[in-house]
Amino acid sequence: MIGRLHHIVLDCPSPLALASFYSELLGLPITYRSDDWVVVAENDTTSGLAFQPAPDHKPPTWPDPQVPQQLHLDVMVEDVARAGERVLALGATRLAGDVYADPAGHPFCLIRRPGWALPIP
Repeated sequence: MIGRLHHIVLDCPSPLALASFYSELLGLPITYRSDDWVVVAENDTTSGLAFQPAPDHKPPTWPDPQVPQQLHLDVMVEDVARAGERVLALGATRLAGDVYADPAGHPFCLIRRPGWALPIP
């Protein structure tokens, strides 16, 4: 194991508006809110759905691939640099900083484990 899923992150035009929708839909609270990042989760020490702004957002046209689905995974790790080396060895590609693409091109971010989360073995 290299890491553990932290958040599923959705790009959207208005993070608070979309988070409010999912908060009501799932019966979960908004546990974190800033201008460019909103989280919906069971509580402020659990992973959940996160929402970030995408100013030129175009809604997916699924199943038509003209505009593909738009989300990425945040994976929490103990040591971002070491985990980066390991995911590259697994076949990932570094896109920028701590952002990688899986072998099929889907982006994911490596983030340092938050203090509230259990250690990763």
